[in-house]
Amino acid sequence: MKTIFTKIINGEIPCYKVAEDNNCFAFLDINPNTKGHVLCVPKLPIDKLFDLPEESYQQLMIFSRKVALGLRQVIPCKRIALSVIGLEVPHAHVHLIPIEKIQDATFQIKTAINTDEMQNLATLIYKAVKQIS
Repeated sequence: MKTIFTKIINGEIPCYKVAEDNNCFAFLDINPNTKGHVLCVPKLPIDKLFDLPEESYQQLMIFSRKVALGLRQVIPCKRIALSVIGLEVPHAHVHLIPIEKIQDATFQIKTAINTDEMQNLATLIYKAVKQIS
């Protein structure tokens, strides 16, 4: 199944990439809850998170942790929230959202970020994630 996320991973649709390995891909959400809102997706196009093969699920969680650690270095916040909803795109994915309060993770309030800031943010997060072993 080819989803919008598959097209992003394959470079058919542009994105603000923040991390990639052999199994997973991470990019900034273009409609973010907060500055630094990242989506982590497995390259395997499975609809539901818990339908992923166990190894792929574990790879996604390990990858998401690494991205969250890099994100925390770039965006000052109280926490990095992890959310799995998956209703909008039929491709398993994890939201990493820098938060100060619970409302930041409710998907009710959005933040507008211009393209230059998005590119700069993606570069900073990418560099921070690269430094984490």
